[in-house]
Amino acid sequence: MNNETTTLISLTEAMKRVDHKLQALEAQFKELDFTKDNLMQKFEHHSKTLASQAAQDEMWTAVRALRFTSMELNILYSYVIEVLICLHTRVLEKLPDLVRGLPTLASVLRRKVKNERISAAWDSILEECGLQEGDITALCTFFIAHGHKAEHYSAKARQMYIRDITFLITNMVKNQALQDSLLRAVQVIEKGKAARTPEEQKSPLKELIPSIKN
Repeated sequence: MNNETTTLISLTEAMKRVDHKLQALEAQFKELDFTKDNLMQKFEHHSKTLASQAAQDEMWTAVRALRFTSMELNILYSYVIEVLICLHTRVLEKLPDLVRGLPTLASVLRRKVKNERISAAWDSILEECGLQEGDITALCTFFIAHGHKAEHYSAKARQMYIRDITFLITNMVKNQALQDSLLRAVQVIEKGKAARTPEEQKSPLKELIPSIKN
């Protein structure tokens, strides 16, 4: 075997070793990329969780900080509870076969996470009403914070006590997200009044309110 052949063999073996090292490095880089993607996903999920918790804390603080008279609070509560009842009722109308399994609005909110039919019906209803998930969070937070001490006022009583509820909300509610949600709740109820029959408008809410509190 001459020197040229020996050199060629050595070069071939060296190239193989380099190729193996490159393959090993490529595998390591792929593993690093996978690890990086995993970490990024976890970080994004954690960031969203923290952001959601922060938003919830901020909303709870804003709701607890409201300084209304008893009458004003009762009027706001009346709009909030009527919207929540309306949403629950409309879900049952869209899903009559699930009425027994959805006795409360809370059950709808729980089950929509894993049930596509409930989720689709819920999303459709929110869109029809001009509401968003953030509005529901705000309204439910308001209900939880003040529902135990507030009373429901009829539409006639509300109009008699306060002529401009929009002005009251705009001037008294400082948190923008809460303010927007309360204004949208008022809009949903005021728009819906014309669509209800007199009998529906007179139906007692006291029979429906406990279902929301469960």
